[in-house]
Amino acid sequence: MDLLQWVAVVFGVGEVLLAWRNNIWLYPAGIISTVLTIIVLYHSKLYAESALNGYYFIMSIYGWWHWHKRRDQPPLPVAWTTRREWLVTVVIVAAGFVLQYLLLKHYTDSTVPAWDAWVSATAWAGTWLLTRRRMDNWLLLNISNLFAVPLLFYKQLPLFAGLTIILFIVACIGYFDWIRRFKTQAT
Repeated sequence: MDLLQWVAVVFGVGEVLLAWRNNIWLYPAGIISTVLTIIVLYHSKLYAESALNGYYFIMSIYGWWHWHKRRDQPPLPVAWTTRREWLVTVVIVAAGFVLQYLLLKHYTDSTVPAWDAWVSATAWAGTWLLTRRRMDNWLLLNISNLFAVPLLFYKQLPLFAGLTIILFIVACIGYFDWIRRFKTQAT
């Protein structure tokens, strides 16, 4: 598993750097990283995080397709989350947490069902906001990251914890970058 974790992290860092450079090769890197991450997390009994990476895998395929489809069009504008979107976000977090917790507690041998469910539910909500280009996505993703780092260390996955710290930093930078973009697109 250590080799798989290393390769997954290398491709995960590559994906982040390619995304930062707005390079389409972020999607193949992300696909490789998520497939390997699913395997490692599953073997570590982090089932909700493993399922979350399955979602990331699907979103990478969708993003790659969508990029090709929209490549000659301007990017969607960034915006703040509306009240209705916040309501949907709260429902995603609450329902996602309860559903995943109950599944993990009653149908798996997870040793951390609440922790795993919380990290996953907040990440699902943040990713939903990201697809809508809402600036608040970075806040939800970093809530997930803050809880994921100690969970990954607890599960003896220090390389994934390190990658998550990098993602936390990128999310902080992304948040302030999107605020700057929002201000410039409004003028």
